[in-house]
Amino acid sequence: MKKTRVQNTSNQTGPQNAKNRRDVWYKLDLSAIVYPTLQRRDFSSVYRLSVVLKEEIDPALLQQALDRTLPRFPTYKAAIRKGLFWRYLEPNNRPGPYVRQDIKNPCMPMHFKGNNRYLIRVYYYRNRIALEAHHSLGDGTGGMCLLQTLTAVYLGLLGHPIRPEGFVLDTAAEPDPEELEDAYMRYANAQVCPPRPAGRTYRVRGTKEPFYTLNIIDGVMSAREVMAVAKKYNATLTEYLNAVLLYALLEKQNRDRSHRLRPVRIAMPVNLRRFFPSKTLRNFITMVYPFVDPRLGDYTFEEIVEQVHNYMRYYINVKFLRGDITTNAATQRNPLIRVVPLFIKDFVVRTFYTRVQDKNSSAGLTNMGALQVPEDMKPYIERFDIYMGQPFSSRTNCAVISYEDILTVNFASSIVEADVERFFFRRLVKDGIHVTIESNRE
Repeated sequence: MKKTRVQNTSNQTGPQNAKNRRDVWYKLDLSAIVYPTLQRRDFSSVYRLSVVLKEEIDPALLQQALDRTLPRFPTYKAAIRKGLFWRYLEPNNRPGPYVRQDIKNPCMPMHFKGNNRYLIRVYYYRNRIALEAHHSLGDGTGGMCLLQTLTAVYLGLLGHPIRPEGFVLDTAAEPDPEELEDAYMRYANAQVCPPRPAGRTYRVRGTKEPFYTLNIIDGVMSAREVMAVAKKYNATLTEYLNAVLLYALLEKQNRDRSHRLRPVRIAMPVNLRRFFPSKTLRNFITMVYPFVDPRLGDYTFEEIVEQVHNYMRYYINVKFLRGDITTNAATQRNPLIRVVPLFIKDFVVRTFYTRVQDKNSSAGLTNMGALQVPEDMKPYIERFDIYMGQPFSSRTNCAVISYEDILTVNFASSIVEADVERFFFRRLVKDGIHVTIESNRE
């Protein structure tokens, strides 16, 4: 079967045409290349986005909404395939995916041949709709477009029509070619490739949970309250929460009484759409690594905030981010590496990630920011949540999202101990922030 790569200028992959074109395929974007390589039995790069409505979900109507919505997102209505030199996405016209009642342990690994080869799952529970997606399809922005559009179509079926705006796309329209592009390659044009951060960091040690168990701890609080506290420290909300997590990790390292201190570093994705114009629904993020090195001496919390604030100001700008994109793209552009068979590339990438990249950070923190929804959708929405899913190693990941005045901080880990989470929320309470804790633990 002949396959043709979809170019950025193509407009033939819309909701109607995609069903009839079996020769369309999409090369994995620059970030997506890594995720399938790291796939293993107890790890899969799955994230979860959920919306809590003010009325209980009708699963039959939700299935209808999903069937109407998904063709508008051709890179999500897709299956992953393996070639000789690379993996790619091709249209998936198999039955499904089917909405299911939610489960206790979210973000379970996705097997590429399971679920009729779909790389998304949609769950419901009472008044919550949850979308889980494999990172090879796209990042949180693309996933949020799919979730909000699905929610808008569902509300429309209930008799509450929602006009397309922002994250809510028009399901009757053809996809914009820019939605399908690998935006990294458009902006990877710096004249130098800056080195990546190196060096081992402090790793949280804990008791591994049983297979497929994911511990969730949510903190629900007032966004205005958190912003007011951050302002007292002359920091943004993101800077403040990064500082709180660094503080919690330092406290954990001190309690461990490690004979050898190590730097504490957070892996934080940056949404590149804020700096480089793009409508892509695929991955378009890069990582920055705010850190504190306790070997230099003890840090007060104020000093941690200042350190994070200065780090963010120095590294998060167009020049540095463009250099980082160029560094990441250099390997893919190398003509020698491009002709290396896929199984060799997989081995090299997996070895590098396990021995080097995964040891570069102590925890992960992502902040989707303050979400906006169409005005006529607001009366039906209570809040949103985001989870980074199963960590690659024994540690905790933290995800932040806010809607109106509700800010949620969602921790996900695969270890029994919750010391980092406890230190984190205690620091917030000490700063006068009121926190409500929710969890899937017994």
